[in-house]
Amino acid sequence: MNNKKGMTVMKRTLLAVEYSGEEEIMASIAKAISHPVRIKILKLLASQQCCFTGELTEIIPMAQSTISQHLKALLDAGLIQGEINPPKVRYCINLDTWLMASTLLGGFFNADLTCRCECR
Repeated sequence: MNNKKGMTVMKRTLLAVEYSGEEEIMASIAKAISHPVRIKILKLLASQQCCFTGELTEIIPMAQSTISQHLKALLDAGLIQGEINPPKVRYCINLDTWLMASTLLGGFFNADLTCRCECR
């Protein structure tokens, strides 16, 4: 459900919780990279000079259907692009989304977290 500002509104209590577009994008990216196989796929693709055209199952010893599910999650989040329909297989990092993810998540994790209490 969206409000007038285009923000997603979730009702979990009596008060509505609103999420900004930036928060939703960050959550989508975090979800897409939440599995070690997806991290491995992204690292492999990021290390390529050009798009990867081989069989990922030769590098990651998993069933093709499992690899395909992970590729779909990365594709849906916009982190990769290419053709995933055999026999045409070509994958590469989507640079626009990659740079946006780097900026958003980098800014999030580089926030100044000066501890103001005695918890440490």
